[in-house]
Amino acid sequence: MVQPQGSKFHVAMFPWLAMGHMTPFLHLANELAQRGHKISFLLPKKAKLQLQDNNLHPDLITLHGLAVPHVEGLPHGTETASEIPIFLNGLLATAMDLMRDQVEESLRGLKPDMVFYDAAHWIPELASHIGFKTVCYKVVSAAAVAIALVPARNVPKDRPLTDAELAEPPQGYPSSTVVLRRHEACALSFIALEFGSGISFYERTTTSMKRCNVIAIRTCQEVEGPMCDYIGNQYGKKVLLTGPVLPEPPKVPLEDRWAKWLDGFAHGSVIFCALGSQWVLEKNQFQELVLGIELTGSPFLVAVKPPSGAATIEEALPEGFEERNRGRGVVYGGWVQQTLMLSHPAVGCFVNHCGFGSMWESLMSNSQIVLVPHLGDQILNTRLLAEELKVAVEVDRDEDGWFSKESLSKGIKSVMDKDSEVGRLLKKNHAKWKEALARPGYMDDYITKFIDNLHEL
Repeated sequence: MVQPQGSKFHVAMFPWLAMGHMTPFLHLANELAQRGHKISFLLPKKAKLQLQDNNLHPDLITLHGLAVPHVEGLPHGTETASEIPIFLNGLLATAMDLMRDQVEESLRGLKPDMVFYDAAHWIPELASHIGFKTVCYKVVSAAAVAIALVPARNVPKDRPLTDAELAEPPQGYPSSTVVLRRHEACALSFIALEFGSGISFYERTTTSMKRCNVIAIRTCQEVEGPMCDYIGNQYGKKVLLTGPVLPEPPKVPLEDRWAKWLDGFAHGSVIFCALGSQWVLEKNQFQELVLGIELTGSPFLVAVKPPSGAATIEEALPEGFEERNRGRGVVYGGWVQQTLMLSHPAVGCFVNHCGFGSMWESLMSNSQIVLVPHLGDQILNTRLLAEELKVAVEVDRDEDGWFSKESLSKGIKSVMDKDSEVGRLLKKNHAKWKEALARPGYMDDYITKFIDNLHEL
């Protein structure tokens, strides 16, 4: 237990209504509370129930459940992004904006010293007449912010950006490798789309960052230092880094059925594949995924949602797949304990989409890393791991972003085969980064410096 030091402050948090944002906000809340600071966490009522077990300091962290109003076009009862397809997120942003009065009333009563937020661009307006400092806390990579969400991007309001414009890094961008290729630029096209009534994603995000007192990013100087410096220069603000803010490994054991299954395989031999909670594959891409993993000849556990149009995983599997792989491979359509899976000694390769959470979990694991990104920020995270840090391999895709079973199998074999020079190099680099990130006191040092910087506010 870290002993509380110095004067204590009261933080309120109101993250974007997605588990991938609320969860890292709560991880940071736990770190602040561990050092004696008080947190008031504003979130949807259903999310409060889902996250309450992750509140490690209920004496100092209070979860306040708010009502999410209905917006025409959203399924009734929608409260978080994980409940809807990604193309409906703009309507969820409208619902979040309609929560402004609830948030204002809560903040007036709570009287926090500072408010952490990301997508609610109107929080600084409340600060001016309630009286608190504002921290715009980004839980995506600095690379994603630096290439897409800086003033130098200059997104026009009167027309959509072309793929050529999107593929061109903004002026002064500090990397020649962490960039989108021309055919991937469409993955960034959403930034110019409406995200909430009358405001684009780009306007919402840049306004949030322009009007805050300070920007904070869930990353570290060693991994993304030049990107963070660039963001600070673009916005003319100090950028505070929290480090990765990874939670302690779960106290619960790996679910018995998975532990027993994995125990039957040799050390480092199993391929584990997980693609996050929001990516629902097309059926033919799902089949290429499982066939590509089958082609490697290694044992495997694939945990993905059923593909679009399929009620279950089983009905979507290629003909004869289950019979061919019985005892060697499992494809599962439910949730699994990803961190615990990665810590099992039998798992030797992690195939993932390189969402920011999975990116850090990849780095902290002992597994080889194979990446099949889908969205713009995932593509940029992938470039960071594969081209800057050289700890992962990216699966080749065609110009439409699709990968084949052959390209997936080739990518996995390139890191899993015992005689692979690529595999040896990546493993060596990965071990160095893991050692640095897992150094005793490394995470604590970041949080301590972050808190010192907050006191300066």
